[in-house]
Amino acid sequence: MDSQTSQSPQASQTPHTFQVDLRGLVDLLSHHLYSSPKVYLRELLQNAVDAVTARRAEQPGAPARVRLHTDCEGGAGLRVEDSGIGLTEADVHSLLATIGRSSKRAEGIQAARSDFLGQFGIGLLACFVVAERIRVVSRSARTPEARPVEWTAGDDGSYTVRTLPHEARREPGTTVHLVARPGAAEWLAPRRVLELARDFGALLPYDVRVDDEAVTAPAPWDRPHPSPADRRVALARHCHGLFGFTPLDVVDLSVPLAGIRGVAYVLPTAVSPAQRARHRVHLKGMLLTERAGQLLPDWAFFVRCVLDTDSLRPTASREAVYEDETLAAVREALGARIRGWLADLAAGDPERLSAFLGVHHLGVRALARHDGEMLRTMLPWLPFETTEGQMSLEEFAQRHPVVHFTRTVEEFRQVAPIASAQGIGVVNGGYTYDGELVEALPSVRPGTSVAELDADTVTAHLDRVDPAEEPALSDFLATARAVLDPLGCDVSLRAFLPLSVPALHLDDRAARHELARAEAEARADELWAGILGSLRGGAPRARVVLNHLNPLVRRISSLKEPDLVRTAVQSLYGQALLRAQRPLRPADSALLNRAFIGLLEWATHEEGGH
Repeated sequence: MDSQTSQSPQASQTPHTFQVDLRGLVDLLSHHLYSSPKVYLRELLQNAVDAVTARRAEQPGAPARVRLHTDCEGGAGLRVEDSGIGLTEADVHSLLATIGRSSKRAEGIQAARSDFLGQFGIGLLACFVVAERIRVVSRSARTPEARPVEWTAGDDGSYTVRTLPHEARREPGTTVHLVARPGAAEWLAPRRVLELARDFGALLPYDVRVDDEAVTAPAPWDRPHPSPADRRVALARHCHGLFGFTPLDVVDLSVPLAGIRGVAYVLPTAVSPAQRARHRVHLKGMLLTERAGQLLPDWAFFVRCVLDTDSLRPTASREAVYEDETLAAVREALGARIRGWLADLAAGDPERLSAFLGVHHLGVRALARHDGEMLRTMLPWLPFETTEGQMSLEEFAQRHPVVHFTRTVEEFRQVAPIASAQGIGVVNGGYTYDGELVEALPSVRPGTSVAELDADTVTAHLDRVDPAEEPALSDFLATARAVLDPLGCDVSLRAFLPLSVPALHLDDRAARHELARAEAEARADELWAGILGSLRGGAPRARVVLNHLNPLVRRISSLKEPDLVRTAVQSLYGQALLRAQRPLRPADSALLNRAFIGLLEWATHEEGGH
């Protein structure tokens, strides 16, 4: 027993090798790592292109071609040939037989690592997503005297390796044969292979063909064109083929320091800033993702990009861009390029700029609120809703020494007709970003005065009633104040235009907050009522300004029946609330209902009296 005990620690240190269930691993790849079986073709292209790159690093004049043949294995197979570096028998045993190891780690290839597409050595393993058998025939360019070698593997995890006669493959390079697994033949069909090869490899730097049909071509932004107009037409056609729309404009995104070449297509219709943008990113010519959402700053949601880069880092699945400092730097560089395009339009092409802003002013507003230089550039162009119609802040500020603005669209709708009649210039700051931009105006236009419009400012611009008429109106005003005081509303009498407005409801954020606090205090228990009471502020209450110039108000003020005056005041208050588009509280709804019933009763009573 002692001897067994003493031997157990020694036995526990014996090394063992993990047993890998290849079928389980393939299932893991297909259901969790990769988004679709189609990535098998990308892996085949990737391995072929990397092999060609490795050979040309040692033999610059070596051929650079990749051929995909679909006419094999009775239509249920695929053959991929490349003129790359190739493998010896020792390479095969060392590399292909070990899951997770990459041929790109081989001696001599590591030095050219930055030129390779692959980073994770999954390689041929991904092909088992669609294939039940893989056969690789390869001849090394580095060791020309070595005989070709054949590696054959099944999806059960077994494989064989054998050397072949020299004539089995006379030229260096590698040929990969796939035999489709049951139910996956469609992925190896000629039309599907050509479609996937063009999608993944259209920008690859080498000659790639599927059944003698060319796949690769120079990037559309690099191709020569007879004129700039012809180039725009060609890029618009490219955009329509990729994204399904004809762009409003095209922005070149060449950033050599960031290793980026490409274009941004400006959307022809407005989109929500919350909509997830999808950009196409190629890594050294190979499509990495068509759903890169973090490529541009959030404000640049009005473009869709397609670009090629050699600096961004792919995720493990090679279907997305890794969020790191490099991506952050690229995002900043691309944002600067788009910002420069906007500045160029403002300086030299105002017609195109106006067309762009007519669709995408929201994106420019989002940029301008964080970028003083962009705000200064766009100031003469961005349209704002004002009491004098649509105009830029620059033009509006030139007309008004004080730029008043409202925080909400409802406030602007409430005061715009009155303010305009009194000569008060008001900007509607209720739309997204507009209030922030108006407040930032003094920072880019020194000397400009900006103030939020409040009830006191509006009331101060309204004419007072003739003092000789005030004594006759005192009873009417006392009744009106008694009616509206329980609703937290004061009453004023002024003379203002337009004559058609009998009553104006005015409040501001502070007044609304105080009203909400008071209502909450009335509903709360004793403890909370005390807490809310301690928060009572000195903000002015809401106010109804009755228009003494309005004929209806004049007739009501001369009525002798107190009950009818109260009902009429309630009706004027309700009409002013509705005109201001304020939400009705239960107390307001009850008051409107009483006023309506009261007027009906009065009308029917009068009719019955006749």
